[in-house]
Amino acid sequence: MNKYWKYVKPYLPAFILGPICMIVEVIGEVVMPWLFSIIINEGVESGRGTEFIIMIGVIMVITALFMMLGGVGGAYFATKASSNFANDLRKDIFNKVQQFSFANIDTFSTSSLITRLTNDITQIQNLINMALRMMLRAPGMLVGALIMAFMMNASLALIVLIVMPILALTIIGIVKVAFPRFQIMQKQLDTVNSNIQENLTNVRVIKSFVRGPYEEKKFGIANEELKNKGMNAQKIMIFTMPVMTLAMNITTLAIVWFGGNQVIAGDMPIGDLTAFTNYVVQILMSLMMVSMVILNSSRALASSNRIKEVLDAEVDLTDNYASMKELEVEKGKIEFKDVDFRYYKNNDELVLRKTNFTVKPGETLGIIGSTGCGKTTLVSMIPRLYDTDAGEVLVDDVNVKDYSLKNLRNGIAMVLQKNVLFSGTIIENLRWGNEEASEDEIVDAAKSARADDFITSFTYGYETELGQGGVNVSGGQKQRLCIARALLKNPKILILDDSTSAVDTATEAMIRESFNTTLKHTTKLIIAQRISSVIDADNIIVLDEGNIVGMGNHVELLESCEAYQEIYYSQMDKEVAANV
Repeated sequence: MNKYWKYVKPYLPAFILGPICMIVEVIGEVVMPWLFSIIINEGVESGRGTEFIIMIGVIMVITALFMMLGGVGGAYFATKASSNFANDLRKDIFNKVQQFSFANIDTFSTSSLITRLTNDITQIQNLINMALRMMLRAPGMLVGALIMAFMMNASLALIVLIVMPILALTIIGIVKVAFPRFQIMQKQLDTVNSNIQENLTNVRVIKSFVRGPYEEKKFGIANEELKNKGMNAQKIMIFTMPVMTLAMNITTLAIVWFGGNQVIAGDMPIGDLTAFTNYVVQILMSLMMVSMVILNSSRALASSNRIKEVLDAEVDLTDNYASMKELEVEKGKIEFKDVDFRYYKNNDELVLRKTNFTVKPGETLGIIGSTGCGKTTLVSMIPRLYDTDAGEVLVDDVNVKDYSLKNLRNGIAMVLQKNVLFSGTIIENLRWGNEEASEDEIVDAAKSARADDFITSFTYGYETELGQGGVNVSGGQKQRLCIARALLKNPKILILDDSTSAVDTATEAMIRESFNTTLKHTTKLIIAQRISSVIDADNIIVLDEGNIVGMGNHVELLESCEAYQEIYYSQMDKEVAANV
């Protein structure tokens, strides 16, 4: 509860006023049967006349109006409190996820995080809404109705006291069974969300391989599992209501039977029996409300535990211990000193081993090697998307861990291997690089990335709407937009992770040529599969299974590095290669 207090405190008046308003409704509910008994006993049977009945009727109408105001006020404040609670909680969890490293996200999985941000928070919101409306209403009605029942007929009220412990034990047993089932159901919901997300993201691949029927079958299995686990959990809810209703009906019949005999014997007025029956129904209804709150609590508790896992997760990449938080990247010098890295910390297998190299400010470093040799991992350590297991990564002779993450990443632009664009216009996507960029600066960046020509060919130009992930532009166009976005950042270090693979060689050459003018003082790291992409670099690193097996310029590597020679001769025409 301490963890959630911060979400309650700003809206404490609503949390207090909601139950208070419901108490007004409860008072009316308790008073109403008593007033009705007065009409029967004194207005009808005692013959006090129409005026007396009308007077009591007017009091009942006024009471009903107050009940309505209390009910509306209670519902309003309960909704306000629960909605704001959920809003702030969702915002904090989203902000926490934004701080997550890749390792944190892998721990939870994307689909699970989506479920926790949506369905799990909704479960808690619904519980708070229900609890605020019933927290005082149910016990208030229970106590009030019991008092009135005992005041009217203590012997009949004992019947209710016999039933209440039986119902309480039933509720406790149901909750013990329900809680683990709801946990299982929420985990299965993660699986279904993962399946949906994967299918929607990769729908073009699925269609191109005609794998629709396979994916439908796969989703059907996951969906069927969710249905079964959901039914398994909901059976408890289904079982609860009939049991409570049966108990209520049996108790009511017992009251009518024994009370009716007392009325016949003249020991109890008929109006009191009518009111007493209403009070018994209220007592049992309040117990049903409590049971519903408890049952929903078991589901919300399962969701709460999942939410707390996110809030309590330790982010393994922070700048809490940064010694130079105000420092900014100014030159762009990069140095790796004896860097080791592994993805799975309990595994001895290293992805990078004793990596050492230096890139001077303004230089271009090419990185080449076979798939899976550690190229992307290597450059990911510069903006601290991952941290080293051993050794140091330095930027401007300062360990990257000593920068604040914001200042470090502000000085670095990275065009990832998987190009990502967002829903919105082209100009909105480009402004990710610089929110304050003028239209002229945006056009210049697009021209440098050779994107301006195809953008202006669209009907709406830079105002063209992009679908989610940029599905309405080609792979090469997407890459050029991502490069333009990075150029707008005017970075000290630019990292291109195989970001021109979908661009033809002529266009790629023009992009590289524009770098020489627009990014003259920017340090550039270019990961590539094609040697033509890095052939003009000041230095080229050749990676093989996490080891640097060659380093130098193109001519030096062609003479001294066997791995580089193999790549080169496999790509270049032999006649061209012979003339070099």
